[in-house]
Amino acid sequence: MSRILIRNGHIIDPANRIDTIGDLLIRDGKIAQIGDRIEAEASQTVDAEGLIVTPGLVDMHVHLREPGFEHKETIASGTRAAAAGGFTSVACMANTNPVADSPEVIGLIRSRARKDGATNVFPIGSITKNLDGKVLTDVPALLEAGVVGLSDDGKTVMNAGLMRDVLTLSAEHAFPVMVHCQEHNLDVGAVMNLGETSRRLNLPGSPNAAEDIIVARDIMLAELTGGHLHVLHVSTAGSVDLVRWGKRRGVNVTAEAMPHHFTLTDAAVEEHGTDAKMHPPLRTQADVDAVIEGIKDGTLDAIATDHAPHAPFEKAGGMLEAPPGIIGSETCVPLVFDRLIHTGQLSLPEAIAKMTCVPAQILQINRGTLSIGAAADVTLIDSEKVATVEVGQSPSKSRNTPFDGWELKGWSLMTLRDGVIT
Repeated sequence: MSRILIRNGHIIDPANRIDTIGDLLIRDGKIAQIGDRIEAEASQTVDAEGLIVTPGLVDMHVHLREPGFEHKETIASGTRAAAAGGFTSVACMANTNPVADSPEVIGLIRSRARKDGATNVFPIGSITKNLDGKVLTDVPALLEAGVVGLSDDGKTVMNAGLMRDVLTLSAEHAFPVMVHCQEHNLDVGAVMNLGETSRRLNLPGSPNAAEDIIVARDIMLAELTGGHLHVLHVSTAGSVDLVRWGKRRGVNVTAEAMPHHFTLTDAAVEEHGTDAKMHPPLRTQADVDAVIEGIKDGTLDAIATDHAPHAPFEKAGGMLEAPPGIIGSETCVPLVFDRLIHTGQLSLPEAIAKMTCVPAQILQINRGTLSIGAAADVTLIDSEKVATVEVGQSPSKSRNTPFDGWELKGWSLMTLRDGVIT
């Protein structure tokens, strides 16, 4: 019988409204006891004095690239990066090769994750076959195979009839439809936000309206069908307002924010080039402020990373050719602490909830809590640790980030999955 005793930590478990200094006992991979000065024999004792002890963090939006794009990332390397960043569970998007649009590919991902994963891996299946936006996947078969949601992330399902149909299935089978909102006809060739910076750099830009139009459409379709709409990586002030409007109307809509969208503006493209190219793009300061306000007032339910690795040679292709996306697993916690918690925008419990029980609830996975008997997924964070982002030290195979060299305060120190240090 293995026992790990974590002593004297600041235990924060928003799901159970726990916010206390105390001990946490893990027995045989399960949460066994939380209390003050637990007296128990332990095979390992961890001194957590001065540290925050939380449920293992849940990242509901990553790209692990396997199968098919192993030169960018693998399940092994991507989950090691996630574990290094404090995450014990990740949900991986479907834009692999072959696309995760069949039970066979979902089975392959789950099998490799069991063999190589440093975190729990929850696959997300595609909404349409081969991500082509034309024919729905076999949704019941994908759910049976173990997907926790459906998404064509990276592409928008432009056919409103198909979106209505998948949201109808969502209402019937109770799963989230996770949408990338981008009216592709409005931003053909766009590589950044349309605005002052794009005009100065003479680069094609995407207007806020390209995102807002699809967010509005899909909220209306969710209202029509009763399905669960989850809006991925909200980046505009208009989208925040639309999600807020949908919630007020009682629509089953949730949404997420990414650290890059509450820390950077499109001006970063001038300094960082392709390492600041992403979809949706970095926007203006007004949009950044709106995203932060949406996080604060609960309009944006969760914080995720959109960890999107690309090989260095791909990002070296220039703004017009390079693929969009940045890695984010290891910078999420320090950016949340440095820019939201230490600045007083969010309390500790509020921030931890957005990275634990809330995403777990949206995905309907049994994680993100320190409930007695739950899997012992635990994260230890030093909120006072000041360190510099060193992307060269990342377990990820990719290096595409604009945050390299940033000094940030608040870092994950240890993760345990099922009671094993990862």
